[in-house]
Amino acid sequence: MDTWQAGIALRGTEIKVIREGKVQMQDAYANFRQGELFLVGLHISLYDSGTYNNHDVSRERKLLLTKRELKKLEKAAEERGVTIIPTKIYINDRGFCKVEIGLAKGKKEFDKRDTIRERDVVREMERGLR
Repeated sequence: MDTWQAGIALRGTEIKVIREGKVQMQDAYANFRQGELFLVGLHISLYDSGTYNNHDVSRERKLLLTKRELKKLEKAAEERGVTIIPTKIYINDRGFCKVEIGLAKGKKEFDKRDTIRERDVVREMERGLR
């Protein structure tokens, strides 16, 4: 629905792993706690050359946004069926790690059935062409 660009608060070895591209965002989402936005479920692998100071792989990470953006996002997230999810993680020109987050609305049950039905029809048509 909408997208925002947010900074992310990282610890020592996390930025090195992100630069290597060892990040999984499959089950990640953003959650509000005490007026702040946290990224939950983002998996940043362990740094190979790290020591005992290596980071926790699946800790919650704080997203850095302005107060105006946080209020707008919190108001939108209170709506039923709307979730804040990360869509892209990248390093900007200045070397800072940024996360693109967006508002997503889940599918209804009948929408899921329609999608499955359409997928089955396409699969059957491909079988017929062979």
